[in-house]
Amino acid sequence: MIEYIDGHSLKKMFISAAVTIDGHKEEINELNVFPVPDGDTGSNMSMTIGNAMAELQKQEPEKLCATADIAASALLRGARGNSGVILSLLFRGFAKYMKDKASANASEMANAFLEGVNTAYKSVMKPTEGTILTVSRLASEAAVSASEESGDIEFVLSRMIEAGQVALADTVNQNPVLKKANVIDAGGKGYMIIIQAMLDSLLGKEVEISQSAAPAVKAKADFSDFNTEDIKFAYCTEFIIGRENKKDPQLLRVFLDALGDSIVVVDDEEIIKVHVHNNCPGKVITEALTYGHLISVKIENMRLQHTEVIGIQQEEEPAVAKAEKAVGVVAVCAGAGLEDMFRELGADGVISGGQTMNPSTEDILKEINRTPSETVFVLPNNKNIILAASQCVGMTEKNVVVIPTATVPQGVSALIALDPEASAEEIEAAMNEAAGLVHTVTLTYAARDSVFDDAEIKAGDYLALLENKLLCSNNDIEAVSAEISATVAGFEPELISVYYGEDVSEDEANALARKLEEENPDAEVTVVNGGQPVYYYIISAE
Repeated sequence: MIEYIDGHSLKKMFISAAVTIDGHKEEINELNVFPVPDGDTGSNMSMTIGNAMAELQKQEPEKLCATADIAASALLRGARGNSGVILSLLFRGFAKYMKDKASANASEMANAFLEGVNTAYKSVMKPTEGTILTVSRLASEAAVSASEESGDIEFVLSRMIEAGQVALADTVNQNPVLKKANVIDAGGKGYMIIIQAMLDSLLGKEVEISQSAAPAVKAKADFSDFNTEDIKFAYCTEFIIGRENKKDPQLLRVFLDALGDSIVVVDDEEIIKVHVHNNCPGKVITEALTYGHLISVKIENMRLQHTEVIGIQQEEEPAVAKAEKAVGVVAVCAGAGLEDMFRELGADGVISGGQTMNPSTEDILKEINRTPSETVFVLPNNKNIILAASQCVGMTEKNVVVIPTATVPQGVSALIALDPEASAEEIEAAMNEAAGLVHTVTLTYAARDSVFDDAEIKAGDYLALLENKLLCSNNDIEAVSAEISATVAGFEPELISVYYGEDVSEDEANALARKLEEENPDAEVTVVNGGQPVYYYIISAE
């Protein structure tokens, strides 16, 4: 019978959870309903709790409250994507309940989990049932009931897991989107893996810390003499393909050799494993899909990582920039062209991120603190980054206002609407209104086979999305382009902007623009080299 846990025990539980979910992240990613390439639930939850593990490994807190506080702070700062932010909120409430406690009994453990649920529900503007919120709530309520029966923490957590698994299985019936796809909720699955791993740790089951779960700690190097611009290839791209045809991997080596360096291609009869440094990960992944389906993928921006390292090492840089003006703007986007555009429009800071690269709360907070203004407006420009950005409110002495832009065009319109002479409240209203007038159509590719809204989607198909919802999918680009043009015409726009990505030539972009002009003779059509990965086109109509 386990009656109490202390700081050491809780630390081991968090480490066990981080290592275990890292090993299951691809399994969780596969539960994502929509097949668009993105940061994915499993990857985001793994990186979020992995940040807590990294912090805990540096310290040896004896009191449970100290361990909970360290973990909660690291989770919040490392939170990526909606699933990562909600996970951080669940453990923020847990830590709040454990305040000043050197150890905790079964009842306190159960109520701490329930307090985490209350914190998450209060912080999420529109809680959706059939998600990680539902699973964690029903699991925690069961834990509280169990703690009234027994003081054995093992018993309480076991009951919590049993109830959570039942709730997880029922998410397919609660959420219409999950029901259509006939899958359980990915975030709820991740949460249950975490709780099970915590119980396993408490029962003495050891976990092996893999390199991906906890990179080896190295002595600090001085990168300040090395310019970020000297990094020739920005993106470290790693993936595994399940072989589906007899296409020779040597052809892939030749293809990658023309795009980057540090190339490693290893293959056997079932898979091809690839590592390459390059500037166009979208093109790399598209080519990879011609060999088979993606089993796993990781894309890291090495320039961004280097910039962050330099920022840490240059101690003379103030933690929070002094206010030199009333308002400033921080925007999130991916692609050199889009980054340049936001800066030209007046953004003080631009964070490289978006699909496949959800920045953490700490990434966003750092850029906010670098902005020399009293109020900082944040443009997330991606629906999966809004919640992470919102956590920055109250984490700095600056007044932070998050404009919930879900697409890059919404962010552009919001920024154009900014009047630096107006009050913060007037600016917020104007930016929200401007963003709301924009319609966004994007063209990308299907990362895997899927059935969505009764439409059968094949890996590698072109995917057209309207406001992040499926518009059409087809392997014929002309058919998809025609559908996009007709849809845009239905909005009767005055202005159409075509932002083309790194895998699209200027001639191809101009050809699409001509189709849009034919369908919209009264609209002004502009073409911009966005240079974004993943999306061939981002099209705005307003």
